[in-house]
Amino acid sequence: MTVDETLLVKLTEANAIGGNEGQVRSIFKEATKSVAEDYLEDGLGGIFAQHTGNEKGPRVMIAGHMDEVGFMVSQITEKGFLKFVPIGGWWSQVVLAQQVTVTTRDGKTFHGVTGSKPPHVLTPEARKKPVDMKDVFVDLGASSKEQVLEWGIRPGDMITPYIKTQRMNGTPFLLGKAWDNRIGVAVAIEVLKELAASGHETVLFSGANVQEEVGLRGAKVATHLLNPDLSIALDTGTAGDTPGMTEKEADSVLGKGPQVIIYDASMIAHKGFREFVIDVAEAEGIPFQYTFITGGGTDAGSQHQSLNGVPSIAITVPVRYLHSHTSMIHEDDFKNTVRLVVAIIKKLNQDTLKTIKENA
Repeated sequence: MTVDETLLVKLTEANAIGGNEGQVRSIFKEATKSVAEDYLEDGLGGIFAQHTGNEKGPRVMIAGHMDEVGFMVSQITEKGFLKFVPIGGWWSQVVLAQQVTVTTRDGKTFHGVTGSKPPHVLTPEARKKPVDMKDVFVDLGASSKEQVLEWGIRPGDMITPYIKTQRMNGTPFLLGKAWDNRIGVAVAIEVLKELAASGHETVLFSGANVQEEVGLRGAKVATHLLNPDLSIALDTGTAGDTPGMTEKEADSVLGKGPQVIIYDASMIAHKGFREFVIDVAEAEGIPFQYTFITGGGTDAGSQHQSLNGVPSIAITVPVRYLHSHTSMIHEDDFKNTVRLVVAIIKKLNQDTLKTIKENA
């Protein structure tokens, strides 16, 4: 497959935190309008394109999530600085001295930088400790609270990391601010296009949930809306191939294929579905990595607990430097994730669904 870099840039450079995912939703609809039979949207903003290969086939949900980790304006100081609350999981050390974008309710954007006390004024003891998030602020170059208000910035407005998406020095490595989880949305788009062209035996719902980064919230309502027989979360996972990382912390390597999540803090993968996925990958010669993540979860954690229980699994793209301004993926992992999900769905029918459920 050819990587649509224009689409990836649009997705990663869109600004969308939990509860404010409209920019990504619009990109998804534009990218899939030629193949979607219909769109289903839940009450929180999750969106799915339907494509029917066989109306009597299993109902299959594949879902990325549209939101990225970011911040929300909580206060404007008298001197025009912004205080904020984190939306999603951040480590304060990666927040310091970074450029950000503030988006108003009217869609206007303002450039800012995160600031804190310089090391020159800190005690030797304070320098050894992580900065408390409450002591970090955003500097817009404003002179007063009145000026910021005149710009249209209000509490509740979205703050997102600012970085230009780019290929790293002519390599297959791609740098961007929000691979978690715009790459999952990209997988959902490409899988839908390939299956619409080649055919399948399912009723497919391909799309993305909202508010994953704040507790897997959108996946709950989306699963109720779609009523799937099976669900696949398309997300990202930690890579363990950088200096200082141990296999106990993370063992996946960029470029070695998608991660099949066997266990994480939100879900034990459905045994029958897990074995089906692995059998398909091995039969098709698609590289993959067994992955165990003890400190995080995906939307499959909510999807599998919805309704009367939905057999679910998470298939993820390994990422370096998750939940920071500068995350990195390998394009081969993206390609092979698309290959694997397409191959899985093409093997699904009522008979294979029955086998999967019987092997729980």
